[in-house]
Amino acid sequence: MHELTRDQARRIAVRAQLLDADRPGDVVEVAEQLGYLKIDPTAVIAPCEHTTLFSRIGWSYEAGQLKKAVEDDRLLFEFDGTFRPTSLLPLMLPEMRQWPRHEKSRAWMDANASFAREVVARLRAEGPLRAEQIPDTAAVERESADGWYGPNQVPRMLEALSRQGVVAVTRREGRMRVWDLAERVFPQDLPAYPDEEAARMLRERRLQAHGIAKENSPWTRVGDAGEPARVEGSKWKWRVDPEALAHADDEVDGRVAFLNPYDGMIADRPRIKEVFGFEYVLEQFKPKAQRLYGYFAHPILMGDRFVGLLDATVDKKQEVLRVDAIHELLPFEPEEYEMVRAELDELAEWLGLPIAEGR
Repeated sequence: MHELTRDQARRIAVRAQLLDADRPGDVVEVAEQLGYLKIDPTAVIAPCEHTTLFSRIGWSYEAGQLKKAVEDDRLLFEFDGTFRPTSLLPLMLPEMRQWPRHEKSRAWMDANASFAREVVARLRAEGPLRAEQIPDTAAVERESADGWYGPNQVPRMLEALSRQGVVAVTRREGRMRVWDLAERVFPQDLPAYPDEEAARMLRERRLQAHGIAKENSPWTRVGDAGEPARVEGSKWKWRVDPEALAHADDEVDGRVAFLNPYDGMIADRPRIKEVFGFEYVLEQFKPKAQRLYGYFAHPILMGDRFVGLLDATVDKKQEVLRVDAIHELLPFEPEEYEMVRAELDELAEWLGLPIAEGR
């Protein structure tokens, strides 16, 4: 049982997410360590997949690097709203072959077995297609509980078949996904692992990405990976990546990072609150009058502490990065304020836009 201070736990978490001063060199290195890059079109500043990479790599990151890694080099692949390293695919395939597990999904797939075969046959005959180019011949419609899906069942079937490893996204045209047979998208010389071994290795990769996580957390799902740990002041049962322990006592350089609200670093909100004492609430879906920090405020990480939130927007009409507020959770020291402003300048340079203060 490892006994960790909160400082050590924070350092482990920050380094695991590549948010210390030792910046990674490229897109694939980031994806390999983080395990996934969330895809989200909410481009208040820039889409999540791009701000996630900028916050790690810095100004030298260009969007074309991600596209090349996914579509040309095939070192990353798109799955379930994320880009993931292809090295994870062999570990995911056993679970994908068992999908769906829930009764409603199984019943819908069974009722639409003919529809599924028609979708696969059309892709096989015609090659890559967008969902809109495939006829909807579903026998049974599945309603959208959250309003995310329209009545057309083709996108849902394509996503279902992708979860089974039958079809895959081969590229994007703008924000539109282009689908093909998985056998023509994924490498065919992947190693094969027994189901239990693949599941164990996948848990280890998740823990590697987070450094430290609550045992049996539904957010992080590391299970019994790594080694047990206690964190001072916490009653939780923790698992820690043994390789991360080597640098637990090393100070984290105080660089600043603006994190997209869908960044994997803050996806496990309970963990962030427990270790960092930072309770983040995304106000995107709140009425404007109830927002304290802004529609899509980006948490500001300085070293191993969350110190504020950035409320900024790319104003496409005026062609500026409009900074409405830098919310300080505790008053910044002059040096800290300068560090935040320097990172803001770098963000603006990366976007190729001047900064405008306020509305």
